[in-house]
Amino acid sequence: MQNQQQQQQLQTLMQAGQISGSLSFNGNLSKEDEEMSKSALSTFKAKEEEIEKKKLEVKEKVQAQLGRIEEETRRLAIIREELEALADPMKKEVQMVRKRIDAVNKELKPLGQTCQKKEREYKEALESFNEKHKEKVQLISRLMELVGESEKMRMKKLEELSKSIETIR
Repeated sequence: MQNQQQQQQLQTLMQAGQISGSLSFNGNLSKEDEEMSKSALSTFKAKEEEIEKKKLEVKEKVQAQLGRIEEETRRLAIIREELEALADPMKKEVQMVRKRIDAVNKELKPLGQTCQKKEREYKEALESFNEKHKEKVQLISRLMELVGESEKMRMKKLEELSKSIETIR
């Protein structure tokens, strides 16, 4: 799905580059170009909002999981205390519950580490995305400058050729 989004962005950029070649002679953007630029910007803003929304969703899920884990830990501690309060006939059951608690604690540690790792990866991916987006915006600006300069140079050359044709007459 992400690959498809990247292809759509690339296609939008290519279209913007093709249309930018149709600048009018006075260097202004046509309405189509302006609409394409606005459309591209709104697409990028929507994608950024979508990323931010997903980030918040992941954070909420992590927090919910951590909250449940803490609640389960408290409940298990209470159970452990109640079992310890019982007489010797319950000793085997207490030991089983303690072993289970230890097993759950061992499972919790890697889960917490995985959550932290995923969050770091997400932050790195978001930072990389933002850098590439900034680079793209700069490149589009440069492209627009180059196209404008090209149009001016072509117009100047056409005027010179037109003058030389008039002097031949």
